[in-house]
Amino acid sequence: MSDVGVVGGGVLGMTLALRLRRSGHSVTVIEGAVATGGLAAPQSIGGFTWDRFYHVILMSDRNLRAMLGELGLADRLRWSNTRTGFYTDGQLYSLSTSLEFLRFPPLNLVDKARLAATILYASRIRDGQALETVPVTEWLGRLSGRRTLERIWIPLLKSKLGENYRLASAAFIWAIIARMYAARRSGLKREMFGYVEGGYAEVLPRLRERLEIEGVQFRCGTAVEAVGTDRRTGGPADAATVRLANGETLQFDDVILTVPCGKVAALCPELTGAERERLKSVVYQGITCASLLLRRPLAGYYVTNITESWVPFTAVIEMTALVDPSAFGGNSLVYLPRYLTQDDPFWQRSDAEVKEEFLAALERMYPHFRREDVLAFEVSRVREVLAVSTLQYSAQRLPPVRTSLEHIFIVNSAQIANGTLNLNETIGLADQKAIELERYLTPSAVQAATS
Repeated sequence: MSDVGVVGGGVLGMTLALRLRRSGHSVTVIEGAVATGGLAAPQSIGGFTWDRFYHVILMSDRNLRAMLGELGLADRLRWSNTRTGFYTDGQLYSLSTSLEFLRFPPLNLVDKARLAATILYASRIRDGQALETVPVTEWLGRLSGRRTLERIWIPLLKSKLGENYRLASAAFIWAIIARMYAARRSGLKREMFGYVEGGYAEVLPRLRERLEIEGVQFRCGTAVEAVGTDRRTGGPADAATVRLANGETLQFDDVILTVPCGKVAALCPELTGAERERLKSVVYQGITCASLLLRRPLAGYYVTNITESWVPFTAVIEMTALVDPSAFGGNSLVYLPRYLTQDDPFWQRSDAEVKEEFLAALERMYPHFRREDVLAFEVSRVREVLAVSTLQYSAQRLPPVRTSLEHIFIVNSAQIANGTLNLNETIGLADQKAIELERYLTPSAVQAATS
């Protein structure tokens, strides 16, 4: 079997490494950060440890739930009914039941009927690839009507994509609707959301321990500077090489890159111009996310969607509407995400500026909120979080697993063409691509001699 290097120690890279190791390959995970976990990694806030970014488990998340079962953590799953808020026209509304939806003032009965029909129609589509040819606003406008498009859909699209919503296909919103609708089916028509006790600070060490028990090696704490091929005989490439920032060079039969597309292009100078252009053409959304530890809850909704353009964050996630507040000493954990295009000037805001702007908005949204209730405030930023499902994405931008370099492959979240980026999709991608890679990975010398 092949000696494989996996560049990137997030959940995708580690799951892929586990699957390849169980297929008999020798695997080393190479991660520039000191700790593995990527976007699922934990943080310390106010003396408590929880996820750096917000994560939720749905009852329909079969891949993730199966992984938790493999790790012996299924009994640590906790489920709860949650409520949904909606902030629009300067008012906070509950949209947690059918009756509340019918009473929702911003839309008339015809608008509500068309919006409900849109969601039902989208939930019945099984493959969203055909929707990649249709702009998201055109599709939603046709189904929901112009008033609902302008008052509800476009503000929500902007909250997730910024001005990149103009580039997105209908497959983007279909994937979100399909996942949430599947969750309601699995949760007996209720929003049953789940989490693991202790958060991913409990999951990630268990995953790494499992990999190490099964023989996966880890090289953490030194960034990768370049990935290339080694032509020791002057002919076709014999192996793949990984050059680290400390000057060390590692050699493998094959290397798989799980990092974002722009990083792949930067690390692999031997790729063709066409490959590099395709990788660079993938449009990524980034995120600036504030985590707040508060003495008291804001409103008790797990998620509050926001359509007001003056609000500097794009949603309010009250994690302790789901997670037992006892995990935080009886306090409340809140996330305030702001999704950003790559050229958004908000990237230049300091932590202090983000804090001032976000707290001022909370004071305006929640009259009972007081700054003295803030026990801790942390800001996290990641440039490349979500690959936007742009028009003709699968045909024109989705990166293939195989590259023009015989021993170098790509498996990254940009290959989730018609789905939303979450840990369930990430694990499913790793499972799928591990099977596909078996056709391409270099056989051992013994295998080659006997085949």
